[in-house]
Amino acid sequence: MSVFAERLSQLIGAGSVSAFARKVGLSEALIRKYLKGAEPSLTKANQIAMGANCSLEWLATGCGYLYRQAEVVDREALQGALALLAEQGTALDHEPESLVRLLAFYQFLRTHKRGDGFLDLALAREFGRHLGEA
Repeated sequence: MSVFAERLSQLIGAGSVSAFARKVGLSEALIRKYLKGAEPSLTKANQIAMGANCSLEWLATGCGYLYRQAEVVDREALQGALALLAEQGTALDHEPESLVRLLAFYQFLRTHKRGDGFLDLALAREFGRHLGEA
């Protein structure tokens, strides 16, 4: 098994290959091909990394952090979260409720990017409509 295949297998874990393929937006056949030792293009590796919330560096080389959350603040997602709070008329203060909303938007935007890697603000707005219902 190639080292890429080993890391991919680690990402899939105990879940099914089919579910993982859906999560990253690739065919199950292609994921199985990679598990058998084929090397993906940079575009496909990045798509896997984005969909699995994995560091591309770790997926490609085994170096760095496994999960992107451990790396740096996603400034684009943070800017989007702040913009969504402003749209809702929520003032960013030190009150727990506004901080929770900011963090909820931020995490949502980080983990629900569009297939092209850009923020999905429309989906985040829909998410925001349901924040107070939980």
